[in-house]
Amino acid sequence: MALLRSVSNSFSAVFRHFASSSGCTIYSLSSGHVKCGVSVIRVSGPQTKQALRAIVNNSEYEPKQRQAYLKSFYHPTSKEIIDRGLLLWFPGPASFTGEDACEFQVHGSLAVIAAMLDALGKLPGLRPAQPGEFTKRAFFGGKLDLTAVEGLSDLIHAETEAQRKQALLQSTGTLGRLYDNWRKRLIRCAAHLEAYIDFAEDEQIEGGVVLKLTKELKAVQREIRAHLNDQRQGELLRDGVRTVIIGAPNVGKSSLLNLLCQRAVSIVTDQAGTTRDIIETTHSFGGYPVVFADTAGLRKHTTDAIEVEGMARAKQCLAQSDLILLLADAKVLRDVDSNESLNGRIDSYLQELDIPKELCRGKRLQLVANKTDTLSAEEINHLRKLKDVLCISCHKQDNLPEFLGSLEQLLQQICGTPQAEHPRITHSRYRQQLERCIEHIEIFLRDYKPDVYPDMAIAAQQLRKSVRCIERITGHVSCEDILDVIFKDFCIGK
Repeated sequence: MALLRSVSNSFSAVFRHFASSSGCTIYSLSSGHVKCGVSVIRVSGPQTKQALRAIVNNSEYEPKQRQAYLKSFYHPTSKEIIDRGLLLWFPGPASFTGEDACEFQVHGSLAVIAAMLDALGKLPGLRPAQPGEFTKRAFFGGKLDLTAVEGLSDLIHAETEAQRKQALLQSTGTLGRLYDNWRKRLIRCAAHLEAYIDFAEDEQIEGGVVLKLTKELKAVQREIRAHLNDQRQGELLRDGVRTVIIGAPNVGKSSLLNLLCQRAVSIVTDQAGTTRDIIETTHSFGGYPVVFADTAGLRKHTTDAIEVEGMARAKQCLAQSDLILLLADAKVLRDVDSNESLNGRIDSYLQELDIPKELCRGKRLQLVANKTDTLSAEEINHLRKLKDVLCISCHKQDNLPEFLGSLEQLLQQICGTPQAEHPRITHSRYRQQLERCIEHIEIFLRDYKPDVYPDMAIAAQQLRKSVRCIERITGHVSCEDILDVIFKDFCIGK
């Protein structure tokens, strides 16, 4: 049938590409180009065993798989010893790439590394690996799908604990298995429909097959929609929560940024309007990545051209943010008597700052009352009873642990907690393809009416397109433009 032929042709194209690109053996330093105690040099390809035999200077050497051997390593031309270290042999297909592979663990001096790479380069059939080529071979060898590849890349670049957890789950296939399940169900629906189209008149195929596959399609559609309705938690955790500190001039925005980052990022003076440009800094906050942005103070009327430009940039930064820390002087909030009146006060404060409401739409806004050291104890206790206000004194650092704890809880709500049972979307291209997949299913369900009997062959094309959308995520179809973007971000030895 047409769908099965399409899937078969896609896989054939992928494996033809893999076969043409894996004829040579590649090598590279995998542990980073820095001085260290131990460095790892990786080799993968059909000439791997000949290469390791040449390096250990024994043409009949037969190492046992997955065992470490302490060996002397020699230069194949001069026969001089380079170093003494560990050798590990991983015969294919039970290796990271699916090919024969080995690792040389040597001392991490630059001279030893250079000598080992030079020795491997002198061997026939070997060449230096390109960036990401080991992982690319693992992908084409069927060891990883594209979601696992991108999870591995995210794991390499993870800077916070929460990022590490999310990337590890994705690199081990939790997201890929979810998408592959949808893909298989859609293929089954499309195959049943095409069988019904091709053979229903000649064979005794059950007439209710279309009703059954329609029910299954609606179930897949519901699951994908629920998956998409995640408030972009996975993407925010991967890329960092863009957090803008906004408020009136001289309300303490720069002081708050310095306090959060525990260093002097912004200049702080008694003079209003010190900050004119956007000052950004990335920080790990409670295991969550945050991109803090200090901005110029906002007000309605000014004749200073530089201040006008600074306020325009502050609003642009606000429009691109995920979290707004709206900083206000605690004295202007001390007469607020309820959460209902607090919402009105926030609206009026935004008007004072000349911030249109649409700029804040779809973003998390958190009101922060600074300078609580200017209030009485009774007034501070009153403010703390309002559930939507965080209180702090940047000057005296009053209530700092409670403030930091509340901010960490807020970030946890925004980013969520990575779970194997509920893998999240981590890349915008996943979201785009899943939305297109839903659209194709919707078109099929809308156009196919059992009582009208339209041209089902045309309607079936929508199911093929829905399958292709999933396959573009996992890499089951040839998508060279996507592959080039993904693998170029890897280091050379990965």
